[in-house]
Amino acid sequence: MKEKFTTLTSTCAPLPVENVDTDQIIPARFLKSTSREGFGDHLFNDWRFLPSGEPNPDFILNRPEAKGARVLVAGKNFGCGSSREHAAWAIADYGFRAVISSFFADIHRNNELNNFVLPVVVSPEFLAELFESIQTDPATEVTIDLPAQTVTNRATGRTESFPINSYKKECLTEGLDDIDYLLAHRSDIESFEASRKV
Repeated sequence: MKEKFTTLTSTCAPLPVENVDTDQIIPARFLKSTSREGFGDHLFNDWRFLPSGEPNPDFILNRPEAKGARVLVAGKNFGCGSSREHAAWAIADYGFRAVISSFFADIHRNNELNNFVLPVVVSPEFLAELFESIQTDPATEVTIDLPAQTVTNRATGRTESFPINSYKKECLTEGLDDIDYLLAHRSDIESFEASRKV
């Protein structure tokens, strides 16, 4: 059982870069573990750290205004490139519960959903306005209402709807992974199978 996702109000970490691929999210040299823990330490590693290993003070995740943000706001075509699930592991392990973008690579979007990170697809206009709001005031918050499938820029009051697969929506709102979901419907499955016996 995972943390249920119903509504979330949070500040945002803005990453206004298009075509961020999975190797930029989690470089290949860190893919040495089959456990999902610890990948957040290397999220955006080559942008987040200088060659010396010291934190890059100019990168958003190292700046004080991004501390505690549970929402990543990214440019168009987020998660493109290879299909590595570790990218979603890193995002989740770092502590993000949602990523907002105008377009996600399909496989990465599904990997986020499977790891209880909500990919919120918004219009380019909404995304541009949100980036502008955050630039004006880094304390800008968004509210994501999963049951209603809406996201609101609290700085402007603008709300937009976003799509999500109904099955994955149920899994997120109930805190269930695929196995948990099947177990929750075990009696229904057993009844159906029994009705098919001849």
